[in-house]
Amino acid sequence: MKAEDGAKMRDQEWSKALADGRRVKFTYQELPDGGAFITAQIEKNKVVYSILLAPAEKPLSREEVEPHFEGELSKK
Repeated sequence: MKAEDGAKMRDQEWSKALADGRRVKFTYQELPDGGAFITAQIEKNKVVYSILLAPAEKPLSREEVEPHFEGELSKK
């Protein structure tokens, strides 16, 4: 399934370039209980940041997932 920017999604992964040129791969996976598991990994980095979200009313968009990682991704 492919979601356009801003579209709600089920299970998805996408990449984005940060302002400093680094690339980040994001993933979003809906869980059976209505929650979601989201991750962010900076290219060529072994560290994967992950968050388990409590059940939500609706699937999140890319714009709703990415801000969860702003603090970690701002570090160099």
